[in-house]
Amino acid sequence: MTVQHQSTTALNVFDRSTVRRRRDRAAPGLDAHDFLLRAVADNLAERLTDVRRRFANVLDIGRRGLEPVLASHPGIVSVVIVDLGMVAFQPGQRSFTSPSVVADEEHLPFADRCFDLVISLLSLHSVNDLPGALIQIRRILRPDGLFLGALFGGETLCELRMALAAAESAEEGGVSPRVAPFLDVRDAGALLQRAGFALPVADSDTLTVKYDDAFALMRDLRGMGESNSLSERRRTFSRRATLFNTAADYHKRFADREGRVPATFQILTMTAWAPHDSQPRPLARGSANARLGDAL
Repeated sequence: MTVQHQSTTALNVFDRSTVRRRRDRAAPGLDAHDFLLRAVADNLAERLTDVRRRFANVLDIGRRGLEPVLASHPGIVSVVIVDLGMVAFQPGQRSFTSPSVVADEEHLPFADRCFDLVISLLSLHSVNDLPGALIQIRRILRPDGLFLGALFGGETLCELRMALAAAESAEEGGVSPRVAPFLDVRDAGALLQRAGFALPVADSDTLTVKYDDAFALMRDLRGMGESNSLSERRRTFSRRATLFNTAADYHKRFADREGRVPATFQILTMTAWAPHDSQPRPLARGSANARLGDAL
């Protein structure tokens, strides 16, 4: 099923058609570059295992890798997969049969209150309207339903940002947008609250991956479908000198004793619940019957 919507947001940081093309192009060879997806999926699996709850109807938003997580969790009856591109339809990549929908994460084509769990693996960091996407997710969750999502945080690829900026400025006399602006962990909880979720929690983990050089990192990013999809990106090929200067500066700044260079991936995990009367709530202001000073 393919569902198309025209985005109405005035802020278009990402070229969503390019995001889709990048993912489609990467899908056939993703097995060679999905180490990050697998690592983050394992983390989501641990968190889901800690929730002693039955989730009969589940929505899996974007990026493959969650199949073992969902297949092994008791109580899951049905899973619907939604993806911006054709990843959901790649043969042999799904471990169970589930309905697959091609749709934009910002315009989820589902009825209100129809899922017990919405889970997302490294997909929502490239939407133009993240607050709107979270509102959509909260809308389709049943009361006391769970949202569990992982996305890239603001420290992701900080080394590559610096090396690219220095090389492009020196070689071309200016800097063009090349690495996406990612969400800060301090803002993630506020966005969940703004979207109407209850009990919002956001935390951060950092994964550091070592590469032989900057070109190996760039190949992995392309293989994951995470190469530049910014609307304001330069539309011509990068100069050869700029790329080689980037690799040289990257190595000069960050290489370890073995000559390998690190790449930082900050992973933000967002956990929140659709509101329900049974959930714990803070007491009303002024209702305490003991003084804090006495307790201290």
